[in-house]
Amino acid sequence: MGFRFPSMIRRASFSSNRGVSKVVDVPKGYLAVYVGEEMKRFVIPISYLNQPSFQDLLSQAEEEFGYDHPMGGLTIPCTEDVFQHITSCLNKL
Repeated sequence: MGFRFPSMIRRASFSSNRGVSKVVDVPKGYLAVYVGEEMKRFVIPISYLNQPSFQDLLSQAEEEFGYDHPMGGLTIPCTEDVFQHITSCLNKL
């Protein structure tokens, strides 16, 4: 028997660079990622993780950051334009 969250929204808590704790809402079945030079936050479906084009991005993230992501979440090392192009293609599947 596993732990269940009382609602469909999971609250993730993390510390920012200033040491201030933030609470961020991420719907169940989704994942927050940070993209581009400005580290823009995107919330994407976890189903993207199985797609070859997204797995390429994950491989790049592993090469660049390993498992130490500076934003406290998954950081994708590409431009926002490239990320939005890939995710728009995945939305059509």
